Amino acid sequence: MSDQPPDDPVALARACADAMWAEDRASVGLGMSLDAVGSGTATLSMTVGPAMVNGHGMCHGGYIFTLADSAFAFACNTYGERTVAQQASILFVRPGQLGERLIAQAVERVSAGRTGLYDVRVTGADGDVVAEFRGQSRSTGRAFFAPE
Repeated sequence: MSDQPPDDPVALARACADAMWAEDRASVGLGMSLDAVGSGTATLSMTVGPAMVNGHGMCHGGYIFTLADSAFAFACNTYGERTVAQQASILFVRPGQLGERLIAQAVERVSAGRTGLYDVRVTGADGDVVAEFRGQSRSTGRAFFAPE
């Protein structure tokens, strides 16, 4: 990877995502895929496996939160500066089911100074809403790429 950030915003978002993905053992270990990334946006997906099902026979909410949180992380790290979660919450709408492919689409709502606000909608493959997540990000002031 180059030490210089790409000039194109889409290329920059992709380069940041590639750098994060290479070190993201949590998302990769859970079988997530990074399906799309752009300036302030990201889409990740994951299939609910047997180890993700709780005592009610549905996807444990922690796995749904983790999928949404990962999409949030990739969306807020698209501008070349390393950014972390400062606060997040989730509303579960319906349960995820064993074998179901869940899709988390993150979108930036507001960016002001070092703070950002992101919404993530988690759906099943059929488009039905599983959960709505909201996260607040905080820039660390550290760059993905060395300055010139």
